[in-house]
Amino acid sequence: MSSLSDDQLRRFAERGSVVIPNVVPPALIEAAMQQIDRLVEQDPPPADRNGFHFYWKQNPADTDPLVALLQESRAREIVESLIAPLALAKLEQLQVSLNIPVWNHRPGGPHIDGLTITEPSGRPGTFTLLAGIFLTDQTASDMGNLWVWPGSHNVTASYLREHGPDALFDIEHPTYPMASPEQVLGRAGDLFLGNYLLGHNMGGNTSAVVRRVVYFRLQAEGHRTRWRDCVRDPMLEFEPARMALNRPR
Repeated sequence: MSSLSDDQLRRFAERGSVVIPNVVPPALIEAAMQQIDRLVEQDPPPADRNGFHFYWKQNPADTDPLVALLQESRAREIVESLIAPLALAKLEQLQVSLNIPVWNHRPGGPHIDGLTITEPSGRPGTFTLLAGIFLTDQTASDMGNLWVWPGSHNVTASYLREHGPDALFDIEHPTYPMASPEQVLGRAGDLFLGNYLLGHNMGGNTSAVVRRVVYFRLQAEGHRTRWRDCVRDPMLEFEPARMALNRPR
């Protein structure tokens, strides 16, 4: 049984992303915010920084308050239900993403992750899905929101079926036709789930608040052995979403 409704599963399948409200409780949010405060104190952004500023953690410990956002909330259960019967592989990294106001920016187009720096084997850095946990509210546009291009995961997969999976290296910044972008809205504690192939980018922040999100680039076990199939079939690792498409509405 999936932790997501059929409507949520269909939205993920058709649009490439979905936001699940009220997944992470306030206590975990507060602990994560304090941990980020410490990161900022130890390694502050440049004084003149406006816009994006990132902190990366490789192979983070399970005791890390940032990891707890995923492991000790409903987020992990939701992700596992979305990729069932596949299992979730060990977490390899997380990203703290800040968006510092005032940043009058509108992205010119989307990108696909993991193509600028490949893995040591030369394999592109594909993964199963992007999970983002909001630590600050983004209830209106231009609050540092993530921009997504709905349905672009299906367009990308179609392109790679035609040109072959290794053509992924040529489309870090895809230019083929796709739907107009939308800004993702949510509140602190909400969970964003995005298909790996979904075109996305960071938007500007004209609010008074530094936007904070923690992103997890998650893989199903065995993903590296089937990545070429995954980029040609965007639902290959999301069987519950594929099944929901075939059920009566």
